[in-house]
Amino acid sequence: MLARRIALFTDLLDWHAAALLEAFDAEGARAAAVRLADCGFDTEAPGGLLIPGDWGAGGLPDAAFVRSLDGGSFEAVTKRLSVLHALDAQGVPVWNTARAIERCVDKAMTCFLLGRAGVPMPASWTVEGRTAAEALLARVGGEVVVKPLFGAQGRGLLRVRAAEALPDAATVDGVYHLQRFVEVEGSFHDHRILVCDGVPVAAMTRRGRDWITNVRRGGVPEPFTPDDTMADLAVRAAAA
Repeated sequence: MLARRIALFTDLLDWHAAALLEAFDAEGARAAAVRLADCGFDTEAPGGLLIPGDWGAGGLPDAAFVRSLDGGSFEAVTKRLSVLHALDAQGVPVWNTARAIERCVDKAMTCFLLGRAGVPMPASWTVEGRTAAEALLARVGGEVVVKPLFGAQGRGLLRVRAAEALPDAATVDGVYHLQRFVEVEGSFHDHRILVCDGVPVAAMTRRGRDWITNVRRGGVPEPFTPDDTMADLAVRAAAA
């Protein structure tokens, strides 16, 4: 049974957030969109937190659903994650947990955990400083993709073969996350499988006009039914 009062944490009231609010409403829940940037701590408040909205005498929602985590300074992001940790510490279910977000928002840690779990993936490297990145590229050779360590929706991706093509250190905040580029046969596409509580619940194929297939970058989503091998990989990745 869904909780009666749900905080939907989102930085934008986009179509994703609107669809989630409608879905919660259809299940009889009272959901409200809240920016984590607007939340804070108050040791004199009943729940020790300031969560904008009508949450009753306790001042806390019955549950929280994290659609997105606002970007910002190291201090700002730390505070926002601390709000999620604090909700969890007081028995408020948070989906996904702050722990899961910390493991997924940082691509270096994500790759480390997938590697430890034996989930196959392209070779990945993360180093600090352009000199280190140039030395790494000279050692591994071939074509790599430079990705922002914190990033999503296909922003800031760059294919690189030569050291001189690496972005300036300021562009990547001094940290270079590189991943081996994988050639595909035919059209550019990938598959996305969503796992909820250890069960694959939805999947799609994204077909792109170029090698970046994110829907925000023009990729077209299509229905897709994963086979057992792909479903198992998705479950193992989610568990990691």
